[in-house]
Amino acid sequence: MPGFRLATIAGDGIGPEVVGAGLELLDALAGRGGPSFQVTELPWSSRYYLRHGRMMDADGLERLQEHDAILLGALGDPSVPDHIAVRGIVIRIRQAFDLYVNLRPVELLPGVTSPLRRATPANVRMLMVRENSEGEYLGIGGRAHQGTEREAAFETAYFTRAGIERVARYAFERARGEGMRLTSITKSNALVHSMGLWDESVRRVAAEYPDVGWESMLVDAAALHLVRDPGRFGVVLASNLFGDILTDLGAAIAGGLGLAASGNIDPQRRRPAMFEPVHGSAPDIAGQGIANPFATFWSIALMLEHLGEGASAKAVLAAMRQVLRETSIRTPDLGGRSTTRDVTRAVCEALPSA
Repeated sequence: MPGFRLATIAGDGIGPEVVGAGLELLDALAGRGGPSFQVTELPWSSRYYLRHGRMMDADGLERLQEHDAILLGALGDPSVPDHIAVRGIVIRIRQAFDLYVNLRPVELLPGVTSPLRRATPANVRMLMVRENSEGEYLGIGGRAHQGTEREAAFETAYFTRAGIERVARYAFERARGEGMRLTSITKSNALVHSMGLWDESVRRVAAEYPDVGWESMLVDAAALHLVRDPGRFGVVLASNLFGDILTDLGAAIAGGLGLAASGNIDPQRRRPAMFEPVHGSAPDIAGQGIANPFATFWSIALMLEHLGEGASAKAVLAAMRQVLRETSIRTPDLGGRSTTRDVTRAVCEALPSA
């Protein structure tokens, strides 16, 4: 089977625990005929920042570029401001490698309870495509008159036609491939310049896909309909900020952040893509052995799909579904009493041959 070079950044809190579980899953998959991975473990974290004054090595991006993919555990520690940790690794990698698609599946798996009474695996299945390189997260802005009563701050959202069209094209391709309807999230009734450009750009791309049904929806209406009627959504296309918010709402509908996977992707594969669970570092449970590894496993499935290992990706998802459907093995966030180790062992044992 083919071999890949994988860089891991375990990070903070429960990050090392879930990355360790993910590597165990990859080893088990390789033992069943799946691909092998040559792993480079990188020590970048908040602890690294406190020792060195930076979140990653000076040549960190060059080292990452030598790999086929990146697996990130979690970042965040009370000792380091969040914006330093996140911008020092996550956003820096996204922007430097132009990983302009943030892909997050939202699916209610069998055996998982949603807080929505009418949610079922049949009506909670969507793919959220978040623009990952522009919008509100570029850090364009500043503060003036700091420490005075006149203190002021501004943050500039940056959108380009090319940036919107390329992520829209990716979303329409996925909608066509999955046989799903597409919903474009906007707020052009208030943000007339940035979201006006968004609407115009999405509309141009939509004309290239006459076979894909789609609609434009205001972000506040989308939040309402996600709760009232999640089955209305298939592929959801959103800007950086709106996508960040709505994907967490989607994760809650699907059972919680312990099941929330993501991929930061350049569809042209010019740079290594980065895959990460989005549950955060959860310092309150770090070291207790009860972190939920399902989001990491799902992120690994996204990674395998991106690397062209579709059969292995399906094997991981099948094992996850089997454990959740047929057993009571659950970490506490899903209402169970199992450990990270219990879940990892069960999923590894359930793996079919790739």
